Amino acid sequence: MSRSFTWHLSLCALMSLSWVAKAAEVNVYSYRQPQLIQPMFAVFTQETGIAVNAVYAKTGMLERLRSEGRNSPADLVFTVDIGRLTDTVSAGLTQPVESAALNANIPANFRDPDGHWFGLTARARLIVTSRKRVAAGEMTRYEQLAEPKWKGRLCTRSAKHPYMVALTASIIAAHGLDTAKRWLQGVKKNLARKPQGNDRTQVKAIYSGLCDVAVINHYYLAKMLADEEQNPWAKSVRVIFPNQNDRGTHMNVSGVALTKYAPNRASAVKLMEFLSSPRGQALYAEKNGEYPVSVGLGLGQNLKLHNPLLESWGPFLQDIESLAVIASHRANAIRMADQVGYDY
Repeated sequence: MSRSFTWHLSLCALMSLSWVAKAAEVNVYSYRQPQLIQPMFAVFTQETGIAVNAVYAKTGMLERLRSEGRNSPADLVFTVDIGRLTDTVSAGLTQPVESAALNANIPANFRDPDGHWFGLTARARLIVTSRKRVAAGEMTRYEQLAEPKWKGRLCTRSAKHPYMVALTASIIAAHGLDTAKRWLQGVKKNLARKPQGNDRTQVKAIYSGLCDVAVINHYYLAKMLADEEQNPWAKSVRVIFPNQNDRGTHMNVSGVALTKYAPNRASAVKLMEFLSSPRGQALYAEKNGEYPVSVGLGLGQNLKLHNPLLESWGPFLQDIESLAVIASHRANAIRMADQVGYDY
């Protein structure tokens, strides 16, 4: 086993890693932090009597599942980003699920066509701009990030971070390889500094005057607004849902997959169905500030998200391109980042 594994029992873990399969339990391996998912598991257990044993992993989940093979206690894998979901499938560590409830609750663009993974929450890839230095309406589309007027004014993560890879892959899906490469070259030319840090770092850079424009996942703003130190950073930026007059804002997901050798398959599918239900989706929005994926719940005119910040932003147009299609362009997006020398 790799020494890079950093595994920690979550608050909802009820047994050790020597779990014995029982009909009334589900064993979860999760890249998602315990505080983000434990509240939903607790409600599920209360309503069904099925215990959820969860282990949180920072790294090494795929390696662990491979090494455990048929002896793995894991029933479900929870992770973020379409790339990590498809990597788990490509590694041969999942099995398909046929569920009328999952198919009814989750739009086709947020689930694997073959039933190997399902999105449970959606995150919008926003553009944020300085309230002081960028006028309202001056930036409205991802494509504008490459315009020469923004030279020296843009901050981003590494182009090889999964969130940036997914955005570039969505540009490839929308415009083709050649146009996407010219776009990424233009974005690189506009960078105010070498790509670095996480999404919160980009907002802080705008607050500090290092740049005027950044690209972030929406839920970081909710977390920053609730943080005493970071609240001024979040209030310094204007929130933009890009491409509202054409294809819509790029969406990514956190999601779940059923492991290949799940010992508690039936209970695991029940948990998946619960989390995709209106009850589970409302809990996600309330606790985590993420958008529901469930049909009709999240982005229509009658927002019922149980989250004041999301409700204040109102409905917006999503890019409904299949995430499976976007994932198919990830390898090209990573290669493109090297070709244009984005991170150097």
